[in-house]
This record gives sequence, C-alpha cells and structure tokens, in this order.
Amino acid sequence: MARVTLQTIADAVGVSRMTVSNAFSRPEQLSSALREKILATAEELGYVGPDPAGRALARGSTGAVGVLLTDSLEEAFVDEVATAFLGAVVQELAPTGLALTLLTAEEGAEFVPARDVAIDGALIYSCKPTSTARDWLIRRHLPLVYVDQEPVGDVPTVNVDDRGGARAAAQHLLELGHRRIGILNRAVDDSAGIIDEPMRTLQGHPQRQRMLGWLDALEPAGVAPTVVHVPHIHVPRRSDEDAREGARTLLTLDERPTAILCFADIIALHAISVAHDLGLDVPRDVSIVGFDDTPSASRWMPALTTVRQDVAGKGRAAAEALRAAIARHRADVPGPDTHVVLPTELVVRDSTAPPR
Repeated sequence: MARVTLQTIADAVGVSRMTVSNAFSRPEQLSSALREKILATAEELGYVGPDPAGRALARGSTGAVGVLLTDSLEEAFVDEVATAFLGAVVQELAPTGLALTLLTAEEGAEFVPARDVAIDGALIYSCKPTSTARDWLIRRHLPLVYVDQEPVGDVPTVNVDDRGGARAAAQHLLELGHRRIGILNRAVDDSAGIIDEPMRTLQGHPQRQRMLGWLDALEPAGVAPTVVHVPHIHVPRRSDEDAREGARTLLTLDERPTAILCFADIIALHAISVAHDLGLDVPRDVSIVGFDDTPSASRWMPALTTVRQDVAGKGRAAAEALRAAIARHRADVPGPDTHVVLPTELVVRDSTAPPR
C-alpha cells in the first residue's frame, strides 16, 4: 500500500499541500466546510496525521512535559499520594493539550530520560536533592517547577505547610497527655534505626519540615522524642518492610512510646499493623498519627488520626505554575517568583487517645 502523505490528500481534494497542513495545525486559517472536507478525505485515505516529531520541530514545542518522580516509576502506580498528585496534574493540563511524561531518576543507563526525552518543561517531584536526573533538567535550561522541594532562587515551587501540620499533630498528642513519644520519619537515603540527632541525614524538604514541626511543639514541652528513620528505597515492598521494622524498633523498647508520629499514612498504617501483631491496642496502648490523609486512612481499623494535605490542589497548582513558566520561557520574559504553600489540617479520628 502506498504511503498516504499531505500531498496525497491535497491532490484528492484539489488544494495545496499547505492548505492540508493548515487543516491539522492551523485550523483557524480555513473555513469550517473546507477543513471538514480535508479531514474527511484524510480519514477515507487512512492518513493518521502529521509526523509528531516534524510538527514539534516546526513549532518549537514537543507538546509534552515531564515529571521527575522517583528512582523507580513503580511507586507512581502504588503510592496513593503520588497517584492523586499525578491525576490532578493530568486533569489540569488536559485543556492545554500538553501530555505528561514520567521520568525516572534511575542512573547508569545509556539512555537517560531526564537528559534525552524531548519535553517543554518539567515538574521535579519526590526527588532526591542530589539526583543526577534533576541536574540534567537544570542544565537543559528547561522551565521547571519544584514540588515538595526546597525553594531555590527564581524556580517556582509548590509545597504544603508540612511544618505547621506536623506541629499540630505533635500538639494534639501533648494535649492528650502523652510525654513518651516516638517519631517514624522517612530518610531519603538508606539510613535506618534510632537517630540521636533528629535532623541528621534529613535532606528532603518534607522530611526536614515535618521534623521541625514536631520539634516545635515537643521541645518547649520538655519532650525528647525517640526518632527512628525509615529508609526510602523507592521499592514499595522493601519500603513496607522497612516501615514495619522501624515501628517494631519503637514498640519493643523497654520504655515503649505511648504515641508515635509518622511521616506518612502508609508508615502509620504499618505501625498499627505491627502494634496489633505485638498484642497492643491502638489507641489504648499506643496512639498513632499519620500525615497525608490518604483514602485508606479513614477506612483502617482504627480510623487514622492524620494531617490532611490537599494533594489534588498541589497537583493543580504545580501544573498551572509549569504552564505559566513555559509560556514565559517562550516569550522570553521574566516572571515573578511563585512560591505556593498550601495549608494542612489535623484530622482527629480513632487512632489517638490519652495514655493509660
């Protein structure tokens, strides 16, 4: 079968090749009747449309944006926070015609997505500060937006009030009467176990901000928490095992905490499971608080007290900030520094109670 081209359609309709091209890429240049006739002819002849690579080259745009997510893309499809965030980004970008491309931070391959994939800009989300992939995106001088990252220079950022939310969670436990409090925080490297210096090895922005928030409330009350770091290996099953091991470390101490503050709901849910395995009642023997308010939080037994962050709002804000950054980049005009901080809210449910 002969290959159908723009010229094939032009010959069939009796117009120029440029007119056919405009029907696909500049529809406002043609009357509705002529464009419909061209498109109908193209469909009859089996034409699938202009080559995407050629169109991108001609208009100086790929029509796609990247999301630098983690060392493993598997987590994007099993983590409730990541999936909600990505869903909101996709929904916000849909009217713009921009497609979403997931970029792995995996290193060592000949093909490096952050370096080699054609994109118009990128969201840097849930990524190590030392990531080589992040460096590649910066070196490409692409429009970028940082999400859950430390604000840097004039790069737009979108964060939630991690510190305020964590402070509220710790204050809630203090008001219930707890004084032996443990913390399960997530490290961005493979450090694990009880940490003498709470801020040590915490490179990620949410990890640092939540620790600061917990300490904001605990230190003035004279409470020195027992801190355990849960490694973030970016492999879901391994992360689950590490979360359970961290919870077991706290719950088997001679001076067991009467309450535990957790970096994320998924860690808190593992802590509840481990407590049950050890014959402990939640919340009578140990109160547990999460962070995120994922859909699972309210369905667990007991329902989880947690800090709600607006994940969908974060996704929408990130997509809008990136769209604006791309527009400014194309127009070669500077824009105002955009640093969005979304509020958090403590949601009290059944997993917390006064200590015995």
